[in-house]
Amino acid sequence: MKPDTPPPVAAPVTDDELHALIDGHLPPADRQAIEARLLQQPEASRRLADWRAQREALRALHAPLLEAPVPQPMRDVLLRAAAARRQANDWWRWGGMAASVVVAFGLGWLSHGEWPGRAGTPSVVGQRSLAFAQQAAVAHVVYSPEVRHPVEVAASEQAHLVQWLSKRLGKPLAVPDLSAQGYQLMGGRLLPGDTGARAQFMYQDASGVRLTLYLGALDTGPNGTAGGETAFRFTDDGPVPRFYWVDQGFGYALAGPLPREALLALARVVHGQL
Repeated sequence: MKPDTPPPVAAPVTDDELHALIDGHLPPADRQAIEARLLQQPEASRRLADWRAQREALRALHAPLLEAPVPQPMRDVLLRAAAARRQANDWWRWGGMAASVVVAFGLGWLSHGEWPGRAGTPSVVGQRSLAFAQQAAVAHVVYSPEVRHPVEVAASEQAHLVQWLSKRLGKPLAVPDLSAQGYQLMGGRLLPGDTGARAQFMYQDASGVRLTLYLGALDTGPNGTAGGETAFRFTDDGPVPRFYWVDQGFGYALAGPLPREALLALARVVHGQL
């Protein structure tokens, strides 16, 4: 009698396949085939469940905003948002979760230009710098909760990280050192923006609190400034507080779950080092 032939080992399910499964981009036959392979791959199955949970949590968090009517003055922002939608494939490759979630919330925030119903939302810096700060918040809430892949390039490869991101953003970059303030660099990643590439550096303190510095070129008007302003601007609308500013056509946003004064002190350190 011949020994039983072991069942064939299924090919590992890739992240792209998981994204497509979550986003509903697969025909029924392909979806069923991936689901069958997942039965043999518990780690991939857990990753799929985690990303689905993130998707639903983000949708529930900001459902009222995404369903709110778009104000008339923001129609020009919607045109830029339509261009950003074409970058969905970039988000898909670079994100740690389904591209549709990231793009949906990025476009939702951009299309509204500001959070409704909140007095004192800064407007003097102009729509573009405010939209830039909102993009920074999107990136923070997507990547800061990650356990296994919070950054694309770790701090142990800092020289490579800086050289790579400097080339992609078209500007020599420096990574601020926040160790004296209790925050160690974790690493960074490349992200897409509505006017080009963006970079994100992530820091963490001993208690696990994470900060992100989001930066990139920003076309904001004459002299590379937003309405002539380079001063720090603060907003705590949305899921995470952040300070943002524009300097010589380059935007910066420091985001983290800290009180305003603590975040301002860190933003000043960052600005001074840059």
